[in-house]
Amino acid sequence: MTVLEVIQRSAEFLARKGVEESRLHAELLLAHVLKLRRMQLYLNFERPLQAEELDACRELVKRRALREPLQHIVGSTWFCGLEIAVNRHVLIPRPETELLAEQGWQFLCSLIPQGAALNDGTAAGDLSALDFGTGSGCLALALATHCPSATIYALDISPEALETAALNAQKLGLGDRIKFCQGDSLAAVPSGLRFDLIISNPPYIPSAEIAGLQPEVRDFDPRQALDGGADGLDFYRRIATEAPSHLKDHGRLMVEFGDGQAAAIKDLLLGQKWVVEAILEDYTHRSRLMIARKQ
Repeated sequence: MTVLEVIQRSAEFLARKGVEESRLHAELLLAHVLKLRRMQLYLNFERPLQAEELDACRELVKRRALREPLQHIVGSTWFCGLEIAVNRHVLIPRPETELLAEQGWQFLCSLIPQGAALNDGTAAGDLSALDFGTGSGCLALALATHCPSATIYALDISPEALETAALNAQKLGLGDRIKFCQGDSLAAVPSGLRFDLIISNPPYIPSAEIAGLQPEVRDFDPRQALDGGADGLDFYRRIATEAPSHLKDHGRLMVEFGDGQAAAIKDLLLGQKWVVEAILEDYTHRSRLMIARKQ
């Protein structure tokens, strides 16, 4: 069987199983097996597959047909130009979270003093950020990459997630730039630390809605990275009260949230004396990110 025949048959099979973008996923799985870039497949359409290659591809396609995420099957995904390992212990980063990362590193870089300290005495080498609920470490890794003068702290309740994030940091040469902390609140951060930026993509799916999510999310993403409590807002209540004492005077809070949650989260923050500076849209023009500061 040739490369083209394998792609066509795999795509048809995946489509029957309800997999979106079945042709793309068939190509990516075959490219993974053959250790080729996807576009190189187009130069090898007539190449026959060896028996072991065909067997390997069939096994991966079967896994995808069972709705196991493509990223879990190949073991990694891309985030802000960084290849990041993912598994069942961490949330697979979504494209909209790249917008959150970009807002974060742009803000940090804007704080780098040009020959002078900030009003509170912060110097370039003192810049720091906290990624609350780091998961795979994608936000922390992006901040560390794009703002090399900042020290990044990454907090998560899951030891398995922290292990994955630490491995990603090591692979990207960022192991000495990111400090990992285990816990479910800011109390787990070393005492006395105050940050220029607290950033988070927290659990925000209402508990009752998780059963209706796509199988790739419902059955494979860790529930504690999805479940935001009865109304999806448990995390935002916590950070609204905990974050002020851990944020520098000029600092910013940046969070991602779900569809229809903007007004409720804004009210939560205003109730705790935050100033909401901006609510930003994602690629589909849905309100997705909120930026706030202390009064």
